[in-house]
Formats: sequence, C-alpha cells, structure tokens
Amino acid sequence: MATYTPNFPGSNTIVEESWLEGRAKGRAEDILRILEVRGVEIPDSVRERVIECTDLDVLGAWFDRSLSAAHAEELFVEG
Repeated sequence: MATYTPNFPGSNTIVEESWLEGRAKGRAEDILRILEVRGVEIPDSVRERVIECTDLDVLGAWFDRSLSAAHAEELFVEG
C-alpha cells in the first residue's frame, strides 16, 4: 500500500529553508535578549555559538535554560 506524503507549497524548498533559518535566528536573538535583560554577562564565544546555531530543538533547550541561568555558559550544560 502506498504512503501518502503531502507536498504543501514551499515544502523542501529554498522558501522553507529560508523560513526555518529565520526562525532559528529569531530564537537565537530571543535567548541573547533574555540573558541581557536578566543582567547575565554574555562572552563573545557564547554569543557566537548561539547565533551560529540553526537547530531549533537545541535553541529551544537553550531558550528554556536562558530563563534561569546565572552564567551564559550554563546554556550548554546538559541535565
């Protein structure tokens, strides 16, 4: 039996890729903004790592950690 795979306009295209990149960039900016507002110092190495990340799942975990991290490096600590 054949499996139906929907093909919505923009799926697996440069449009979708650009949209996902935009979401990742926005999430990275949100993470850095939260840390800034909370008064957490952000070293350049942390800022670069966050900005360069394009994995929305990873950025989601870092976003959650940014809400309570006392130091920016805590974003990357698993657990």
